[in-house]
Amino acid sequence: MAQETATAKVETPEQQTKRKPEQARNGIAEWAVTILLLLFGTTTLVQAFVIPTGSMEDTLLIGDHLLVDKLAYAPAGPISIHLLPYEQPKHGDIIVFRYPADITQTFVKRVIGVPGDHIKMVNRTVYRNGVPLYEPYVYHKFPYDAARDNFPGEPYIFAEGLQAQLQRDMLDHHIVNGEVVIPPDSYFAMGDNRDNSLDSRYWGFVPRDYIIGKPLLIYWSYRATTEELAGSSVNSLFTHMIDLGEHFFTRTRWNRTFRVVRGFPDTRLSDHPLPLNTGSQNP
Repeated sequence: MAQETATAKVETPEQQTKRKPEQARNGIAEWAVTILLLLFGTTTLVQAFVIPTGSMEDTLLIGDHLLVDKLAYAPAGPISIHLLPYEQPKHGDIIVFRYPADITQTFVKRVIGVPGDHIKMVNRTVYRNGVPLYEPYVYHKFPYDAARDNFPGEPYIFAEGLQAQLQRDMLDHHIVNGEVVIPPDSYFAMGDNRDNSLDSRYWGFVPRDYIIGKPLLIYWSYRATTEELAGSSVNSLFTHMIDLGEHFFTRTRWNRTFRVVRGFPDTRLSDHPLPLNTGSQNP
């Protein structure tokens, strides 16, 4: 039986010198492609966000770090509509969107009204199209306030700025028989912490084009204050990094790590015997 013999090819010093820059270029190209894929994946498909305020307590807490699905509500193309599960925002969904009064800010709220819905709020109970809603996710931490807990009625009016303009436009042009009527391609969003949420009651509607996506899961949760998370100065960032180094294990909410974020099914209060607007205390 014949036996093949492999003969090693000996390179000259000139060939070795020529090969080294080629290997370096190939390595750089491979890393560049990897980085581009990572950047594409984390900015086009999924993006990370952190919750800096308590407007969605107790569903989402200050310091929750989220992965947000940016394809869930993306406009479907003629081919991709058959390949990817695109959908429209629906009642009970939690959405991430650009704040209409300042699009440099990103908000997270719950969808309460979709185009065509009639919305009002009486004594903290939300009515949609004349039906009171069952909202066990709602959290109240302050006493009843007529201006805040009835809508539309005597809401807080802001004196100036785009926020005031958006609120006035809603109250002047979208009220029918004491209810807000959601215009086309717009959504009415509210925070689960109804007593401490800057939401559609105060600045109007969320344009469809402003919706970024829906939260998928909490990949990490860390007990921190709004000031620590929202600070943009070098000093505040440095202080936060020191705090992380000292308290990472003790202030991480391990029971919230990798928790899936889900919306709430669209149900009426009459379908449930439980009390309306119950809420637990902060963990």
